[in-house]
Amino acid sequence: MPSRTATLITSTLTLIALLGVALLVPTPYSEMSPGPTVNTLGTYGGDTVIQISGRKTYPADGHLNMTTVRVTGADYHMNLVESVFGWLRHDDKVVEHDTLYPKGQTAEQSDQQNAEEFTQSQDSAKVAALKELNIPVPSRVVVAAVVSGGASQGVLHAGDVIKAVDGTEVKQPDDVATLVTKHKPGEPVVFTVVPAAQAKGKAVDGVPGRKITITTRKSADTGPSRAVVGIQAGVEHLFPFSIDIKLADVGGPSAGTMFALGIIDKLTPGNMTGGHFVAGTGTIDDDGTVGPIGGISLKTIGARNKGAQYFLTPADNCGEAAKDIPGGLTLVKITTLDDAVKALADIKSGNTEALPSCTKS
Repeated sequence: MPSRTATLITSTLTLIALLGVALLVPTPYSEMSPGPTVNTLGTYGGDTVIQISGRKTYPADGHLNMTTVRVTGADYHMNLVESVFGWLRHDDKVVEHDTLYPKGQTAEQSDQQNAEEFTQSQDSAKVAALKELNIPVPSRVVVAAVVSGGASQGVLHAGDVIKAVDGTEVKQPDDVATLVTKHKPGEPVVFTVVPAAQAKGKAVDGVPGRKITITTRKSADTGPSRAVVGIQAGVEHLFPFSIDIKLADVGGPSAGTMFALGIIDKLTPGNMTGGHFVAGTGTIDDDGTVGPIGGISLKTIGARNKGAQYFLTPADNCGEAAKDIPGGLTLVKITTLDDAVKALADIKSGNTEALPSCTKS
């Protein structure tokens, strides 16, 4: 066999082997790309995204789109070829796998965390929206979760309303831990509660509650000895009417701001956007503070691809978003839900010079 032919065959086999390695050997990377951009005023998957009953609503046919980022699964690692092509594509982003999924976190745990954050974001969006409209939303402290094998298992239950600890009225979830930790491990603490079955959907201000004595235990945390009862306290809101958000296959907290705006639009006459296509993102808390999110550049790309003209951007994301603004998209900086409402009013009226922009110093 001529040496040139042998060299060619050897080189070809080597190339094939290297290609096989590139395709089969996983890398420590994951990929992010623009995900679905969904109009909170419309439908998705056959369901109306925001459904309100028990209160007068108004037609809302504009665009207030929430944005998402699509990521590879927790159990999937990109191969070398996928990683290289991902780095070369403008609309995708290759990141270290541990950035999205901390070591030791399973796919099921990741999905559960995203689902819990999504549920919490919906609840906060409802509260913030109603507060913006000056509609009162009563709240109370409840047992959010009971630790398996803890001192409260079988005694307290998720959904129980906590009215007092040792006779002291409880107003915030943190009050529970503060009062319990006044004890030493092994000492009794007295909870005054209204059982979940009795409290469900009802105000219990005038209900005296049931006194339950629980023996505290030592916290499993390292450090100084601390008394615990094995529960997580949380807040339950009593909404004056029904607000249901239906959006399948979406997780995380980043749609909170756009959900809140969609609720406000449906509860007020007229169209908040004035016919303009507005998209955006941002977490939200009960008081209407807008927080930063991940993947902002991918969300702006997804929004512009869908047709958005304006993008409501959390102030803490402005620096990153302004580095690569899709053509034709205006970034509007917001810090609170009220900022977003005022920005929409300016967009509707055409007063765009007044908009707080991510590109303005």
